[in-house]
Amino acid sequence: MPFLIALGAIALAALIFGPQFWVRSQMARHAADRSDFPGTGGELATHLLERAGLSGVAVEVTDRGDHYDPIDKVVRLSPDIHDGRSVTAVAVAAHEVGHAIQHRDGDKLLMTRISMASGARTFEIAAGVLLATVPLVLTFVHSLPLVILQIVVALALLASRLVMHLITLPVEFDASFGKALPILDQGGYLPPADLPAAKSVLRAAALTYVASALVTLLDLTRIIRVLR
Repeated sequence: MPFLIALGAIALAALIFGPQFWVRSQMARHAADRSDFPGTGGELATHLLERAGLSGVAVEVTDRGDHYDPIDKVVRLSPDIHDGRSVTAVAVAAHEVGHAIQHRDGDKLLMTRISMASGARTFEIAAGVLLATVPLVLTFVHSLPLVILQIVVALALLASRLVMHLITLPVEFDASFGKALPILDQGGYLPPADLPAAKSVLRAAALTYVASALVTLLDLTRIIRVLR
């Protein structure tokens, strides 16, 4: 039995952290600077935004991970991507511009994700309050139906974060393969020999949120087990 528990723990850790490790390895694998590339990731992002009629979207350096901010309308790139001349820099920059294009086009899933993200923190706080006050309700109100309702509502609020991550996956894949890859291929921004590497990086960029979704699922499962 201890062996099976240990094996299960290893399998669970691999399931949660495996995608994250793979994403980082793919990014690092193609991160070597190329002297034959005419510009940096930041310069490419600025060019692609202007080409897409999005000159009002800025490009900034960040230490919080590469992302497109739909509220401030900014493509934020980490220093290695913004200043790099690598396949990874080019692909990630194009991927984030892909999100800006989705926003311009009013992509329904992206807009749904934006709406959910704005309330995600509030939902998490509300769920925490509901779960934390369960003992108080049992002690002072003595109402089991009310406690059950509190728990159900709290779990539903927490599950909304998982739904948001699931919605994010097709949004990410469209940014990579519906937007970025065609731009890089048809625009001639990468030599044909580099396109397979770009596909790997774009796939990794699209799967960035898989680990987050799995962690959220694990948190929900843990809470349900404790409540049982």
